[in-house]
Amino acid sequence: MTIVNLARFQFAMTTVFHFFFVPFSIGTVFVVAIMESIYVHTKNEQYQRMAKFWGKIFLLSFAVGVVTGLIQEFQFGMNWSDYSRFMGDIFGAPLAFEALLSFFIESTFIGLWMFTWDRVGKKLHLFFIWMVVFGTMTSALWILTANSFMQHPVGYTIRNGRAEMVDFGALLTNPQLFFEYGHVILGALLTGATIITGLAAFQLLKKRQLSKENTKVYHKTMRLGMTLMLVFSVATMLMGDLQMKYLIKEQPMKFAATEAVYKTTGKQAPWTVVGIADTKTHEVKGKIDIPVMLSVLSYGKTTGSVKGMEQVNAELKKQYGTTIAGHKMNYYVPVNTLFWSFRVMAGFGALIALCSLVGLILTHKNKMTLYQHRWCLWVMALLTFAPFLMNTSGWLITELGRAPWTVYGLFTIAQSVSPNVSVASLLISNIVYFCLFSSLAVILIGLIVRALHNDPFDQAAASAKIMDPFAKGAF
Repeated sequence: MTIVNLARFQFAMTTVFHFFFVPFSIGTVFVVAIMESIYVHTKNEQYQRMAKFWGKIFLLSFAVGVVTGLIQEFQFGMNWSDYSRFMGDIFGAPLAFEALLSFFIESTFIGLWMFTWDRVGKKLHLFFIWMVVFGTMTSALWILTANSFMQHPVGYTIRNGRAEMVDFGALLTNPQLFFEYGHVILGALLTGATIITGLAAFQLLKKRQLSKENTKVYHKTMRLGMTLMLVFSVATMLMGDLQMKYLIKEQPMKFAATEAVYKTTGKQAPWTVVGIADTKTHEVKGKIDIPVMLSVLSYGKTTGSVKGMEQVNAELKKQYGTTIAGHKMNYYVPVNTLFWSFRVMAGFGALIALCSLVGLILTHKNKMTLYQHRWCLWVMALLTFAPFLMNTSGWLITELGRAPWTVYGLFTIAQSVSPNVSVASLLISNIVYFCLFSSLAVILIGLIVRALHNDPFDQAAASAKIMDPFAKGAF
């Protein structure tokens, strides 16, 4: 165990856990806003109950996301101080906007939305939830602006050994940001729709004696959720396809690793569906190929060569050198991790699209086919966990595919780690963080289960009983 490996493990653990909740909260609040919009437009009370009920799940995910985000920020000062010195000037502006503008909007309007049901006009209350949506989406924009610089540095100059910003507009027009933000936001919206649909399916599965009103609410939730799942799964895959085509030119090593291509292909490149890459011999064992398909996926036509990792590695050595800051450089990335992460991400995305399409057909014009077969409900319920696997896989591709850089072409991982940390301190902090995250996960799951205990109409009745101290039978 080295200091670099332990620091990387700790950052990965922290970020993966934090990234469970970021797309969760962004997507869930968007679905809640859609529900409330339908309520304001149609005056159908069922949609108001839906917005209130699923709004509680959003609030729980938002609260845990804030806590894990604070822990993540400690990482930069604790284990990556040299990176912070190098990137501080670039990170400062986007993170300041995120904290002072987006988080302020989110927090303010969440409070207004929570406590003003039936106290302000319907349209004003709807405005509050859409401002929360705006806050969450702009928050992601500022964070991804900083991350996009790490993937594709623009608008900077190197002075006194640090990256200093010279053009803030260049950061916002970074082409990497367009693809990364689009893919992440669409994936977040897909996450929210899938989780709410899956939890509604769980509610229908576990409660055999639901009231007619509650049953209708869950059916409407699933119908709306499956519609959004279909739209956002297709949109996410299309944006992901554009992003991968962008990588062919900007980060060819990352692209080649996701397809396990070691040697530059011929004009008609085959696509490897499955296989295990041998990192020593540079062979892919047990692979199943589809002829010509990689050319089609990469260029939209049957001809087009894909550059292999061996050629890319040689080119990077020529461009950046074989030694940086006393470290021998190898520009290969974790091939098998990227290869299988891509297939998990894309595979679950296609599965969600297929299940939502079939689900919509089985519920078209008030058909009960989906709800009458428990195995169908189980499929939709188990999809609740798919977005977490997809988002984690996508994050692994994005971040591990950048190795050995923290800032592509400018600063390496080995240069970024804090010089004053020890193996012992990292081991202890890793254990502490693992216990902390495990506890937070258990608490969150417990709170979600508790929130789901009361159904939408039962919850409304209970709230009315508590909120009105003068109601008959209150005492």
